[in-house]
Amino acid sequence: MDLLTELLTTDFRPLDRKAADLYLGAVAQVKPDALTLPTPCPDWTLHGLLRHQVSQDEGFAAAAQGDGGRLAVWRGGDLGDDPYAAAKASLDLVTRAFAGVALDAELVLPEIRDGGAFPTSLAISFHFVDLVVHAWDVAAAIGAPWEPSDELVAASLKVAAIVPADGRGPGDSFAPSVPSADGATPGNHLLALLGRDPAWR
Repeated sequence: MDLLTELLTTDFRPLDRKAADLYLGAVAQVKPDALTLPTPCPDWTLHGLLRHQVSQDEGFAAAAQGDGGRLAVWRGGDLGDDPYAAAKASLDLVTRAFAGVALDAELVLPEIRDGGAFPTSLAISFHFVDLVVHAWDVAAAIGAPWEPSDELVAASLKVAAIVPADGRGPGDSFAPSVPSADGATPGNHLLALLGRDPAWR
């Protein structure tokens, strides 16, 4: 079975929920005075990164409900006074939306390439890998450990292998790939594939 066929026939919803737990575990450690810290994503402070993920959750939820075509639904994330509560609420929202969509449906994702519809399984895999890698971004920003399971890393590597090289840059979730160090762990290889320097501090 080729990689794309494998991804198209995988139900990523259980993995997405595990990735959400990984991400929330990192967000739970963020103190209010840390929100202005830089992150491995040069255009985003920690506040900006957390807001980005809330916006993505809301956008993917809208897409699963047939309303993903409007860019506004991907841009309205609000952390309010409690970033953790906002992160949990948006992840609960998207988890419920994913649970209610058929895997043979198509989700409109206007921010990916030139927009258009993607099979549900592939769309959820994009959300999944976002969470795994943004969990590292948060953890790196605050000096906390990032300890995804082998299962999450292995699945993320498969998704990362199909992330297009174009559309990566300032303001995007992923940057151009960087070389992996000799003997890099699978987790560090994943980070490098998606434009992160695992040594960033």
